[in-house]
Amino acid sequence: MASAAIVWDADLLGYDMGASHPLTPLRLDLTMRLARESGVLDEVSLVRPTPVDETLLAGIHDHAYLAAVRAASEPDAEVRPELIARFGLGTVDNPIFPGMHQASALIAGGSVAGAREIIEGRADRAVHIAGGLHHAMAGRAAGFCVYNDCVAAITWLLEQGLERVAYLDVDVHHGDGVQAAFHDDPRVLTVSVHQHPTTLWPGTGSPDEVGGPGAEGRTVNLALPPGTDDAGWQRAFHAVVPSVLAAFEPQLLVTQCGVDTHREDPLADLALTVDGHRAIYRTLRDLARAHAGGRWLALGGGGYSPYRVVPRSWTHLLAVVLDRDLRPETATPAGWQAHVAELAPDVPVPATMSDDLRGDGDGAGSFPAWDGGVSHPVDRAVSAVRRAVFPLYGLDPHDRRD
Repeated sequence: MASAAIVWDADLLGYDMGASHPLTPLRLDLTMRLARESGVLDEVSLVRPTPVDETLLAGIHDHAYLAAVRAASEPDAEVRPELIARFGLGTVDNPIFPGMHQASALIAGGSVAGAREIIEGRADRAVHIAGGLHHAMAGRAAGFCVYNDCVAAITWLLEQGLERVAYLDVDVHHGDGVQAAFHDDPRVLTVSVHQHPTTLWPGTGSPDEVGGPGAEGRTVNLALPPGTDDAGWQRAFHAVVPSVLAAFEPQLLVTQCGVDTHREDPLADLALTVDGHRAIYRTLRDLARAHAGGRWLALGGGGYSPYRVVPRSWTHLLAVVLDRDLRPETATPAGWQAHVAELAPDVPVPATMSDDLRGDGDGAGSFPAWDGGVSHPVDRAVSAVRRAVFPLYGLDPHDRRD
């Protein structure tokens, strides 16, 4: 059994853009409550994060942007036109709030803390569910993200001497901020599996985006059609990702585990289930074992169904990282159900850790293997990315064995 670290502190709930904002910290609190009451965290010592190192932060974000974030974090700060136009701060997606810099720096520090636990040998795996803010750019906030903790963790890993880090993003939105940061860096493989950019913000992540000069093939974008379900997602993923990871031979796997791919998520159009998310996490664990020496840093990300989806999906993530996998039919604890019912009396409270009313969520990991065809939209998505990327690794895009 692998050793694992869970990064958490209640101060992470301070990344709070307001009660009506989709990225409510409530989803984190309900996840940790569910994990504790389900026994997933029994006898687990949590790693308490500290704010990211200022030098590291200055290496991934522009000086002017950092100054703007600090200024906008003051209690009496006002939204100025320059903040919106130049830095993306003060918008509906990225409202300013007191302590914004401190909260963002703590989240970035949490992802670095998880990486440190692995590199310094205290754990083989680490998970930081408050992380995964993958849209922040070097000089601009975007998509609810102020500082890019994914980039911070990967940059820190490179500074420790790692030569090959793979970043795998399963959020419904394209991992554009991470791709942009490492576009020209052959040491970092960025793989994003997301809804097709012609149908969803941020409108990037096409299969023909394959990396910059000297880093061709280091960017992989698997863009799925709206409505893709568990089986289609798995079919596409397994037709592309394991082959690229095997060719790249990463020394450590970083994953962004957004759960806005769920069929109930209000901000996107894929059709996965909590059971499908569980299957994804088990696959990521297998890939880390097979291709990264078992070293796996798992981060959170998107997910905007805070009562029914995020807590169950990320409790499964915590359980998988800890090798304490929960059966899908496991009942959600009565105390947790009562707490959710009190917070949201009009929301149907899930009774089990599965979306399958028959109580057998294991079927979400089953899928027909890609057969080389292009008759289905999912298969056309597979074919597009294989044609774009596989030849750059000496792989045959048409050969199912590759």
